[in-house]
Amino acid sequence: MSAGVPKRSVMIAGHSTSVSLEEPFWEALREIAAARGQSVQGLVGTIDSERGGQNLSSAIRVFVLGAIRSVSPRSFEGADPLC
Repeated sequence: MSAGVPKRSVMIAGHSTSVSLEEPFWEALREIAAARGQSVQGLVGTIDSERGGQNLSSAIRVFVLGAIRSVSPRSFEGADPLC
């Protein structure tokens, strides 16, 4: 098993680019896209168009974190930050 961060190719506005994300982020991205009725590629395109100068992989991580927080911010109260 590779300890590296998986890199996948996606098409954004007709151009292929590669994105490196940890597997939990890929899984969350797939779940968010499915919940929105979008493809992962389409969702990545949306994130790309709104990221400004931020690195695409970082923008995706921030997007996923924001999406998770918006679902139930109260569920994180009192949580151990090291878990």
